[in-house]
Amino acid sequence: MSALPYLGAAEIERLVPFGRAVDVLEEALRAGLDPEDTPRRPIVDVPAGQLMLMPATAGRHAGVKAVTIAPGNPERGLPRIQGTYLLFDGETLAPLAAMDGIALTSLRTPAVSALAVRHLAEPDARHLVVFGSGPQAWGHVLALREVRPVERVTVVARDAGRAEELAGRCRDLGLAAAARPAGEAAWEAVASADLVACCTTAREPLFPGKLARDGVTVVAVGSHEPEARELDDDLVARATVVVEARSAALAEAGDVIIPIRHGTITSGHLAGNLADLIAGRVTAGAGPRVFKSTGMAWEDLVVAAAAYEAWT
Repeated sequence: MSALPYLGAAEIERLVPFGRAVDVLEEALRAGLDPEDTPRRPIVDVPAGQLMLMPATAGRHAGVKAVTIAPGNPERGLPRIQGTYLLFDGETLAPLAAMDGIALTSLRTPAVSALAVRHLAEPDARHLVVFGSGPQAWGHVLALREVRPVERVTVVARDAGRAEELAGRCRDLGLAAAARPAGEAAWEAVASADLVACCTTAREPLFPGKLARDGVTVVAVGSHEPEARELDDDLVARATVVVEARSAALAEAGDVIIPIRHGTITSGHLAGNLADLIAGRVTAGAGPRVFKSTGMAWEDLVVAAAAYEAWT
């Protein structure tokens, strides 16, 4: 038996650029993939954090991502999220390849956000505010540029040095970019933003929702826990809210679950899932637009399959 091929981070990035990742996700949904049919992921608490398994099947492939979340790792200079992806043939279930799970996550999460932004945001959205300074924040800058004419980026983060470093990387791309500390110093940027990407580990809202102007599109990707959120009740109540899948959001997305618990909204406030959005079944209202993502196994599978097919 030959050794199982392994696709590392550099190879995945080369095989599936952000624009291609956005396209293959949309193609899968248009071909009939139903996000609501994705199996729930088991999450096991362990002393150092959490273990997760994310299985899915679609088209000619099946796959599973084994993920670890270790909140203490950044202090050790290690990634908070680590993992490995295994891709299988859909008919025989023979293993085809293993892949860098961190690279896959760093690619597919911004690509999913960009797909939502492609169908939800104002066409001339140019000012992006990014909360966070890690790989997901950088990935969202790259991915959202693929679908909207972003010219200006404001980076908001607790760590001033990392925020300035990310702003510098944005300037290297030719973007006008500035760093702001988390808190009131960032409110003016939020109020003028066309796009807001929340890519943090925060457990409480990052900014007052009343600051978000009508027409702004806000994506929140930082949490997958019912008790954690990046957006407040006010913003969610005013917004047209789209989620990856209703079932996943109502089980895992604190940004949705907490306002429901407070009585601010009901589950009927959700305008649709990602498949509804790209099929034109969601009509944005006059207020803000929100896309809430928790990360789903079908997204990993679609992008992993695209990487493998490009490699072969």
